[in-house]
Amino acid sequence: MELALVAMDAMRERPPASVRGEVDEETIDACRRGDRVALTHFVRIYEKTVFAFLSRMVGTGPHVEDLAQEVFLRAHQALPRFHYRADVRVSTWLLKIAVRLVQDHRKKKRLPVVPLDTELVADARRGPEHMRRRREIAAAFERAAAQLSDEQRAVFLLAHFHGRSMAEIAELVGIPEATAKTRLFRARAKLRTLLAPHREASTEERVEETP
Repeated sequence: MELALVAMDAMRERPPASVRGEVDEETIDACRRGDRVALTHFVRIYEKTVFAFLSRMVGTGPHVEDLAQEVFLRAHQALPRFHYRADVRVSTWLLKIAVRLVQDHRKKKRLPVVPLDTELVADARRGPEHMRRRREIAAAFERAAAQLSDEQRAVFLLAHFHGRSMAEIAELVGIPEATAKTRLFRARAKLRTLLAPHREASTEERVEETP
């Protein structure tokens, strides 16, 4: 329970954006011993990653904080069995816990789908017209992303927003690597198809604007 309590405190404090990277083996050992400073550092390092994945999978709201606390609680319970390796990111281990948690909740009830980050579909132009067009594309992207299956959405998020390799994603989701690649391919293909009219409209607008 110690890590869960620390998680609640640390998440209320909202850690500074400068906290980055992965914890080392010494920190993990200190967390196992219940060192509150180490536990707080652990939560602050990984809070953003855990929150980002959960909120993109199940929507925003108080339930996301509850799920994040449960992720850290499960992590604390699993720490005695966790074997630190310098070539394996601790964040990958935490994401695996988060994936399993979401899967558990999906079995119980349908959770809302949150809009994904729309920077992927925004161009670099600025100004009122750009912002109007960007909002339109963002809305289209949200609608398209909502049509992905839960399985496709998880793989897409892990690949594009969390930078995980196919091997890591396969381990995180508990599927063969070939299946992970197929799901990512289908997610990308579906998004391309659904967003094609908006890309064509953007191209036409740029042509019209060219003197």
